[in-house]
Amino acid sequence: MDEQREAVRAMQNYISEHIRDEITIEDLAGAAAFSTWYARKLFIKHLGMTPSVYIRRLKLTKSALRLRDEKVSVLDVAMDMGFGSVDGYQRAFRREFGCNPKEYSSSPVPVWLFTPNLIIDTKKDVSAMSETRTVFIQVIEKPKRKVIIKRGIKATEYWSYCNEVGCDVWGLLLSIKSISGEPVCLWLPEHLRKPAANEYVQGVEVECDYSGPVPEGFEVIELPAAKYLLFRGEPFAEEDYEKAIGEIWEAEKKYDPEFIGYAWDDKNPRIQLEPRGKRGYIELVPVVEK
Repeated sequence: MDEQREAVRAMQNYISEHIRDEITIEDLAGAAAFSTWYARKLFIKHLGMTPSVYIRRLKLTKSALRLRDEKVSVLDVAMDMGFGSVDGYQRAFRREFGCNPKEYSSSPVPVWLFTPNLIIDTKKDVSAMSETRTVFIQVIEKPKRKVIIKRGIKATEYWSYCNEVGCDVWGLLLSIKSISGEPVCLWLPEHLRKPAANEYVQGVEVECDYSGPVPEGFEVIELPAAKYLLFRGEPFAEEDYEKAIGEIWEAEKKYDPEFIGYAWDDKNPRIQLEPRGKRGYIELVPVVEK
């Protein structure tokens, strides 16, 4: 990672670690080891917004998730996240999400949460990762459920999906409370594709009796209860995400589920979870008993 990108990533890491504190440009410059003027310039160049806008949007997103998931007052959230007053917090929340935080707390609706792009070194030689790494496999069961999805047209993986739909869809999905704790990416079997070429979608799993709002342009599909083989790799450095994904794909190709009494299931979707370095890359591949 070159010097500029290292500096921006250092600033992002500092913001993430101190998001509940008051963060100044001097703090960020110290993390980046540059002058305040140059640190701000680099931040805007690589992330397309000023540090203050980035921090405000991230604080608001964290606060929205707390209002959705915790029994906490608007006053407490505003103070905990470092807003100077409740009125200022409420105005900022409404500008960001189009609704009042108190109303959102009592009746959460899908909103476009801020999901910042993390600066990583895409040119790093991923072969530097150890050649001897473990892939963990376990059988899990998924209940019958609904999935709120956003389709593309011909998407077959993440990048083609982002080109068709946009990468910011993930922020909206994060705002919808999931029964699995996070959004998912799905490779749909043929009978669930529409159009037939659209294999890869992003969505969020919800209860079968879900009756909440469905964002415009999204739709709901139903999935039956099913068994999956969960493939999880070892933790990895964020910049090595492509190598980590490749490790799992290779493991899936080589593994024969017949060894444990199963066969691959082509009637249910393969599931991809967000690559997070600290937990390892995870995919779920559907299986049926033989």
